[in-house]
Formats: sequence, C-alpha cells, structure tokens
Amino acid sequence: MIEIPGLILFAGALLVALTRGVVRTAILLLAPAITLWWVWSVPDGVVATVTYLDYSIELVEGSPVRRLFATVFSIMAFVGALFAFRHAKTYELAAALAYAGGAVGVCFAGDLITLFLFWELMALFSTILVFCGATEKARAAGIRYAVIHLLGGVILKVGIVALTVKTGSVDIRALSATDFGTWMVLIGILLNAAAPPVSAWLADAYPESSPTGSVFLSAFTTKTAVLALILLFPGEKVLIGVGLYMIFYGIIYALLENDIRRILAYSVVNQVGFMVVAVGIGTETAINGASAHAFAHIIYKALLFMSAGVVVYRTGFNRCSDLGGLFRTMPITCVCGIIGALAISSFPLTSGFTTKTLISEAASEQGLVMVYYLLAAASAGVFLHAGIKFPWFVFFQKDSGLRPKDAPWNMSAAMVLFAAACIFVGVYPQVLYQLLPYPVEADFYTPYKVLFYLQLLLFSGLAFFLMLPLMKRTLTISLDVDWLYRGLLPMLWAWATEAVSTAQAKAKKDLANASSTIITWLDRHWGDGGVFARSWPISLTALWIAVLLTAYVLVYYL
Repeated sequence: MIEIPGLILFAGALLVALTRGVVRTAILLLAPAITLWWVWSVPDGVVATVTYLDYSIELVEGSPVRRLFATVFSIMAFVGALFAFRHAKTYELAAALAYAGGAVGVCFAGDLITLFLFWELMALFSTILVFCGATEKARAAGIRYAVIHLLGGVILKVGIVALTVKTGSVDIRALSATDFGTWMVLIGILLNAAAPPVSAWLADAYPESSPTGSVFLSAFTTKTAVLALILLFPGEKVLIGVGLYMIFYGIIYALLENDIRRILAYSVVNQVGFMVVAVGIGTETAINGASAHAFAHIIYKALLFMSAGVVVYRTGFNRCSDLGGLFRTMPITCVCGIIGALAISSFPLTSGFTTKTLISEAASEQGLVMVYYLLAAASAGVFLHAGIKFPWFVFFQKDSGLRPKDAPWNMSAAMVLFAAACIFVGVYPQVLYQLLPYPVEADFYTPYKVLFYLQLLLFSGLAFFLMLPLMKRTLTISLDVDWLYRGLLPMLWAWATEAVSTAQAKAKKDLANASSTIITWLDRHWGDGGVFARSWPISLTALWIAVLLTAYVLVYYL
C-alpha cells in the first residue's frame, strides 16, 4: 500500500494531529516533500492492483499528465503548509494534508472505484477546512458545501454503477457522454469543477474559511475535476460551451463583488473555465494547455489567496470598500499580490501567458474562430477583475487609514516562493512544457503574440481607470443560483409552515364550533327537558311506532 503516494500525506495528517511544536512543523513540511519524491518514483503504467468483487482495482497508474498534477499538488501542500503552520489550528493543518492526500490519490487512480474513494475523502476533509473558519457563516457555508458535494458524490456513484453494469469494467478510459451512465459521471465531475448551474458553492464556501484554509481550498477540488475530465472526457464538445459559460460567469460576478476573497473565488470558476474549454477541444495542444494552465493556476491562485489571506489576517477586513493604501506598510504582500494578478491575467513573462496561449493556440488550430476571440476577450476581463481590481482596491485606492504589519516571515516566504515560480515559468516555459503529456515545440514569445496580449491588457487597464467611478464597490449583494436554496427555499418553507399553521388553527376553531353546535343540539333534544328525554304518552308512542313500521314496509317492498 506504500506504493500509493497519497497515503504518505494521510499518514502525515495523522501524525500532525498527534504532535505539537517543532515535530509537527517538520512533519508538515516533510510529508509533501517525501510525497513529491514518491510521485516521481511512479513509472508509467499500472503499478499496484488488488481484486475486489471480481474487479481489478488499479490503485496506482502512472502517466505524464497524472504525474504533472500530482507534482503541483505536492508542491502546493508544501508551500501551503509553510504559509499556514504558525497560524492555523492543528486540526486544520491535519485536514489540509489529508485533503492534499486525497487529491494525489485521485491523480494516480487507475479505476473508477479508487477515484471515487479518494474523491469522497477530498470532499470530507475540504468540508472540515470550511468549518475551520470558526464563524456562524462558516458553519452554515460548510453545511451547504457538504450537501452539494454529497449530491455530486451520489450522482458520480450512480454514473459509475450504471457504467460498470453496462460495460463490466471499472477502468478509467476515454468516454463519450452518450448514455445515462456517462452523463451521470460527467455531471458529477462538473459539479466538482464548479460548472453551471451549480457554481455558487465555491464562492459561498471558500471566502468563509480561515485565511489559511482558503489557500488550500483554491488548489485541489476544481483541479482534480479538470484531471478527471482530461482522463475520461477528452474532446467532449459540450465542454466547450460549459467552459465558455464558466469563463464569463466568473468575470461578471467577480466584477460585481466587494469581498476580496469572493472576487478570487469567482476567478477560480473563470480560470477553470479555460481548462474545461481546452478539454472540450481535446487535441494534443489543447490537453497540454489544460494541464499546463492547471499547473500554473494552482500556483498563482494560491499566491493571490495568500495575499488576500494576509490582508484579512492583519486587518480583520475582507471588503474592498474597507481597504486601501496598504502598500505603505505591506510591501511584500503587495508585490506578491501584483505578481499573482499579472500571472492570472496572462501578462507576458508570467506563467499565465505561457499556459493560456496554449489553449488559444489549440482553438486556432481547430478553426474555432469564435472560441478564439471569446478567449481573448475573456483575458481582458480577467485583467479587469483580478489583474487590476484586486490589487488596486486592496493596496492602492484612497487611503483607508489602516497601518497593518506586513506578513509574518513564514507567510512572506511562501508568497515569495510562488511569486518566483510565476516568473520562472513565464521566463523559462520549456521547463514546464517538458512535463506535459505531449511535446510542445511552439514558441509563444513572438512579437505578434506579445504585442497582441500587451495591447489587449493595457487597453483593458485603460478602460478600468476611465470607468473607475463605476468600478467602486458598495455594500451590495449579488444574487446567484444559490439564492434558490438559500433564499427562495427558506421563504417557501416559511410560507408553507405558516399556511399549515393557519389551516390547523382554522380547523381547530371550526371543529370547536361544530362540536359546540352538536353538543347544544344534543342537549336540546336529549338533555334535561329535551324532547327525547321527556316521558311520552302511550298514544304518541304508539303513533310513532305505526309511522316507523309503515315507513319500513314501504322501503322493504318498494
């Protein structure tokens, strides 16, 4: 069982829960490092198998794309642990390592049963991270998060069972969404990817976790879903439309948002949309683009959540309208946040440029002109909400008067590591390209492409500052699909409860009135002095007997 790299992180999580001090810190940092070494010890092909109910369970299957995702998950676990170890609670750190272990387990799962097992373990431990926000809002968001992922797990399980019954196999292989089983599997995976219409769970839960917990949450769930799509549904054309919807959905809601971590949460949906589009295109270039962009996204998105987390940790505020001018006392956090913002915006010489251009190139190669231009327009939108809006309103807008300290040394070290990674991959993309599943020979640092993206981004920036009065956020609430179960459903429940209570009260009143009437009538006829309680004369009694006997005879014979 030690052949399963993810189990190292689970063992580390258990030891973290049982230890304290320097020993705990050492385990936190060593477990991901050992896991990374073990990831690169896994050869291509099936490595570990067991038999269960006549099915061959492939616990570990190696391949370049699996290894790539497991690598970045291990790096994320290490840098996330460095960021969090001095400030997060012990059970939060243990849950974070176990969460990462589940993600690495999914990476190497060679069959649907193993994938489902690690998938559900991820859901369990990520829910704990949401609860670690330790507020009433966090607890409520954690419950909603658990319900949504429980639903997604049930849908995925139904799909796996239907697929297994039909084909007799649980192997992970390329599928097409053509029947009930494959559609259920696809829907279950897309729910974890925060695809529409159930996207709001991500922006609902991630900002309510702790400043350290949101860093881990940003990395694993949606990206394991992308890997599952790469392995199971490459070239599924419906994913192109789903991905484009996610891209523009994320942009619009991020532009409307005031909470800095909700801005970044909606941006996760937006960026995952690029990857989903690439999987839908399905060519070698597209799969390379989805894989590379997932790698880069985990790093720069974690960097942005680290920057936002430090701001929340130091100031206690999480809304753009409460912040501003923080560059004066938080220079490291500010610079690292700007680098992350440039990377997510695909600015040349950053990682986002060298990965997102692969996706655009894939669309161009397949003659998907509309998709190509929509992706280009979306890049401008990303620069608006994440590239400029986040750093401007947090660090540079009108001075809020806050003078917080900069990040503690461990948080600064984690941010600097990821900021350096964003620049390194942007300057030397071939290092990442060598890890991709297919060869990459194109050079995207051509004058045309660099000038195209610079024009796109700089004119987008100009539009931001020209419309700055309209971009200022106020204390508003953006309604999303989650309003249906967070707002409408409780209102309908309250209305139904009130209607039932009213009906019950009216029924009780009507029953009481009817009972009173019946009792009065009975008392009038059978009570003291009533007509049936009096002594009747013999003649009257004989008359009634004759009348009743006559009536009986008539009824009997007629």
